[in-house]
This record gives sequence, C-alpha cells and structure tokens, in this order.
Amino acid sequence: MSARTTRTQSLVDALRARIVEGDLAPGRAVPSENELVAEFGVSRTVVREAMSRLQAAGLVETLRGRGSFVLARPSGEPFGVDVGGLRSLGERVELLEFRVAVETEAAALAALRRDEEGLAALGRAADAFARVVDRPADAVAADFAFHLAVASASGNRYLRELLGSLGEPMIAMPSARLRAGAPPAADVVTEHAAVVLAVGRGDAETARAAMRVHLTSTIARLAGR
Repeated sequence: MSARTTRTQSLVDALRARIVEGDLAPGRAVPSENELVAEFGVSRTVVREAMSRLQAAGLVETLRGRGSFVLARPSGEPFGVDVGGLRSLGERVELLEFRVAVETEAAALAALRRDEEGLAALGRAADAFARVVDRPADAVAADFAFHLAVASASGNRYLRELLGSLGEPMIAMPSARLRAGAPPAADVVTEHAAVVLAVGRGDAETARAAMRVHLTSTIARLAGR
C-alpha cells in the first residue's frame, strides 16, 4: 500500500470516528479542505480522496461551492468483513466470488441508469488506472476507484456503501505483478474499457457480462491459471 493510500485511509478513519462519536453530527459541515490539510498535515489530494470515500460510503455529501456535510451517523461497522486480514488464496478467491455476485449487478444498473456525470466519472477512473497500471502501488488505489465509480454510477447507495466499506484491500493483485520487470496488466485495462463501453451504451446485459469476465479473469490470474 502506498504512503498516500495509507494517509488517505487514516484521514477517512479519523473523520469517520468523529461522525460515529457525534463530534460531527448529521447536518454539520465537515472541516474545510484547508482546515484538514493544516490539522492532519496531508496534501489536498489526500483530503479529496478521503472525502470521495466518505461520500461513496454515504456518510457525507459534497455541495459545489458550499463544502461537505454529514449525512448520517453509521451504526457500527457497515459491513462486518475485515478484508484487510485476508491472507490465503482461498479467502481472496471467496471475496472475488462475492464481488462477482455484487458488482455484475452494479454494472447492469449503471448501464440502465447512466447519466453524463456518472459516465464521466467512470471514464476518468478507467483512464486514471490505465495511466498507473505499471506502478502496482498506485494501480491498487486506481483499480479500487474504478470499481467504486461503477457502484456509484449504479445509483444505489447501498452498493456504494458496500464497496466503500470494503476499501482498497478488496483489490486482488497477483504476486507476479509485484515482481521487478513484470509486464503491465494490459488485460485489466481492456476489461475496464469493456465495462465502460457497455455502460455508455446503456446495455445492461453486456455490462453485467463484461464485469463478470473481468472479475472471473481476476480469479484466474490470482490462481496463476
């Protein structure tokens, strides 16, 4: 996990704790970007990524020109799976099988409910991953952002919250990708592009199939097949 990713998650955890404890009650404004930069000693990029995750989890809403506001106080952990603790290949495959069940439907809903904003965000996420695909530490964060963008485009807050609660540890990267000189994962870029194309066309069945192909191919790559 990259240093920026770690800082982002630390900020997410700190703000979420304030919401849980009532220090930031529903309806209250979240400290401004400048205030968070000064308080936590992080970059603006880290603050923006943290706010995006909180927004994806349904905890805050960002209003253009006004800032971010707390929507609700979470009741405990939104999803009781510690994906960061997964170690065995079997556990990681089981998580991917779970994701197949959830994310294929998210992709189908994204196609049915597509709008300009969701499509633009999805395209940016796919492009961002393609730019860092040869840098594994950055690719994990970008890959997670892509899948979160699909869930957000579905228009279903529970899908957004579920993916947001799983976090970056849900991304499974084959160990071969971490070795020096490993070729970029061009196949993953192509698979992402297929999802974006199907969503853009409003083709729910093809979007569902494209996401299934992507995640089942990830299982095969993880298992070295």
